[in-house]
Amino acid sequence: MPVEGGSSSGSASAARHPKQKRKAHSLSIRRTNSIEERPLGIQRGDMLEGQDSKLPLSLRNNLLDLFGQIEREFENLYIENLELRREIDSLNERLTGDGQTVEGGDPTKGALKTKASHSTSQLSQKLKTTYKASTSKIVSSFKATAGSRALCQLLKEYVGHRDGIWDLSITRTQPVVLGTASADHSALLWSIETGKCLLRYAGHAGSVNSIKFHPTEQMALTASGDQTAHIWRYMVQLPAPQPPPDVSAPCDDDQDSSDREEGEVDGEGPCEVPTVRLATATLKSHQGVVIAADWLVGGRQVVTASWDRAANLYEVETSELVHTLTGHDQELTHCCTHPSQRLVVTSSRDTTFRLWDFRDPSIHSVNVFQGHTDTVTSAVFTVGDNVVSGSDDRTVKVWDLKNMRSPIATIRTDSAVNRISVSANQRIIALPHDNRQVRLFDMSGARLARLPRSNRMVRKDMKVCVRSVSQHH
Repeated sequence: MPVEGGSSSGSASAARHPKQKRKAHSLSIRRTNSIEERPLGIQRGDMLEGQDSKLPLSLRNNLLDLFGQIEREFENLYIENLELRREIDSLNERLTGDGQTVEGGDPTKGALKTKASHSTSQLSQKLKTTYKASTSKIVSSFKATAGSRALCQLLKEYVGHRDGIWDLSITRTQPVVLGTASADHSALLWSIETGKCLLRYAGHAGSVNSIKFHPTEQMALTASGDQTAHIWRYMVQLPAPQPPPDVSAPCDDDQDSSDREEGEVDGEGPCEVPTVRLATATLKSHQGVVIAADWLVGGRQVVTASWDRAANLYEVETSELVHTLTGHDQELTHCCTHPSQRLVVTSSRDTTFRLWDFRDPSIHSVNVFQGHTDTVTSAVFTVGDNVVSGSDDRTVKVWDLKNMRSPIATIRTDSAVNRISVSANQRIIALPHDNRQVRLFDMSGARLARLPRSNRMVRKDMKVCVRSVSQHH
């Protein structure tokens, strides 16, 4: 989570909120809704038919068929084991009938033991092989089909910050640039095509926790650990596209990026680019870290979220505080605005997220949603009528704004989920995890891909990696 002060990664980590210890979860299949125990002897098909399951019928039938195959395999092995035991008993009886005593020095005993041990070893190995094959088949049946998988490849890296990067954003107007917010007290603007740093904003006295661009003008909104949010203007000129490199010429780019000086960027460092130090407007009504900020539709108002458990609504032109949105019991973790309506969603460590409605000037309604069991790290709107919420409880839930009583999809993961993002065109959900992995899902909860990690020894918390994602149909 973004922090208030300190420019080092160590201090940033130390200032994070402590997270509760989580129990390791073993692979298991269990019901979402509790059901009464049914009497023995009831058919499996009747059990599945009578249960109120959210699984599709085709998936349930496939699951039943796989379990049936496992049962038949074990049944065949059990019969084979019985036959082996009968064979051993028959051999023992034959030895006894021939007058041979099964004692320590009898060579027949060694042969019999060897045969029995070999048969038992074969049976054990066959059981293991059958079990692994059957369970692998079950697990693979839950994976997304090949038709919905996505391919990811690294396109560009943007290296230049001196501490962790908390947020990034793309401008909605020309020229299109990338903005990054960092714990090194700065925000940087980058050329997406060349990876060159174009401008540095150094007006904050604390960690810059988020960055968002105005919908129509060349203005940026940043939230900081110095308890303020800043609105500042920028003017950048995109560099001319560089010719493709000569692959036949010797290249020194194979040098490990960790050997570069900290903060060094291809071409020029952040200190050599134009720097903006004064804000057009400073919003300073919070009593704690401002963790996030966003523009309302139209860009005439902004909303900020803070660790002081409140969200504030401001007028951009006058910097006047219009509303203080209170109700959360603990620190806020994120805020997001709807792309086309006057709606705001805030998330908190109190395990809830709230939907604030400003469409009617005379009524400012709020709805509270308690769909998670741990800190809600972020909640964002999609281009449609959906809200996607992520939590430290290792789940991500997709909600329909028209019916928020229960989620329309739940994604269960193996690690806490940080600040999530949803693509505007392909409706892909990107989930960054505490285990440093990023996974991609569609809006129905089907997993598409996992972004591959780089093998190069680079301090990954100080760079942005942009990857292309293409879906196969």
